[in-house]
Amino acid sequence: MRLVTYIIRRLLLMIPTLLGVSILVFIISLAFTPEQRAALYVTSPKGAARIYEIIEKYGLNRPPHEQYFTWLSNVLQGNLGYSKSLNIPVARAFTELWPVSLEITLYAAPFIVLVGIKLGKISAIHRDKLPDHISRVLAIIGWSLPIFWSAIILLAVFYGALGIFPPGRLSPEAQAIVRSPGWVTYTGLYTIDALLNCNLFVFFDALRHLFLPVLNLVIVDNAIIMRVMRSSMLEELHKEYVIAARSKGVDEDVIINKHVTRNALIPVVTLAGILTAGLMTGLVITETVFELKGIGYWAAHAAEQLDIPSVLAFALFTGVIFVIANLIVDVLYAYIDPRVRLQ
Repeated sequence: MRLVTYIIRRLLLMIPTLLGVSILVFIISLAFTPEQRAALYVTSPKGAARIYEIIEKYGLNRPPHEQYFTWLSNVLQGNLGYSKSLNIPVARAFTELWPVSLEITLYAAPFIVLVGIKLGKISAIHRDKLPDHISRVLAIIGWSLPIFWSAIILLAVFYGALGIFPPGRLSPEAQAIVRSPGWVTYTGLYTIDALLNCNLFVFFDALRHLFLPVLNLVIVDNAIIMRVMRSSMLEELHKEYVIAARSKGVDEDVIINKHVTRNALIPVVTLAGILTAGLMTGLVITETVFELKGIGYWAAHAAEQLDIPSVLAFALFTGVIFVIANLIVDVLYAYIDPRVRLQ
């Protein structure tokens, strides 16, 4: 099966999967009273005063299947309800807060995955030697650290003691530029928008504020990538095709880089997909400690205040992100190991 055909088939399979996710989220919403679910159809503060009119209008006392199609129709039109925790429509909250989490992911995920793969590879090749011991100790330390504790230590050292890498997204000077009439917001990601606005001051200021949260995530999360890569590499190194290649005198670098590493990447790709999807759906602790009001910070506060529309929208959003992440992982499987397309 050609790769394009495989991708098209996987895209078609996404449709029933996404419908299943929406049905599951809707079923969860039925646990709430019609008054609480009416908030899903509110789009302004004035609408909150007309709850009983909304219940009648959208048939929230009708059979569940009728309610589901009404709710799904609103979701597809971008009406996700009104967030009482932020006092703005939920759709607007997503457009304002998701770029914060997405920007952290944009810089953290490549380092987490690439550093983890490199350390795991070095560790497996030099098994039971000094590089292996160092990599394993680093992995154990990284994986053992509570993420809030490492975040506080980084802040204490780099901001409290050295006065560099402050929390937040931008300095007051950069915020003044971003709020000025001449600034054009393209993506909501300050580093990308700064480049598009040709403003290097804002770009480097945003990078300076991203350094600590990204470093914290790399320290903690690449440990698991490293361990999985090491285990997978060791398993591949003992397979018959490696022994046969070595007996025929094939160069060791060719065996490691062209054959073993490629085959060892399959489980790592799965884990990297899950990790990246998790980063994109918000980082409650990291965003809280570093004063980055992203989607994770909002979801936690919405849950505290029983903000039903926000919580349900977040659940739906998380499901969609993980479905897309699974699609990307499946495509990478097919690219790394063509036999996957034939199964």
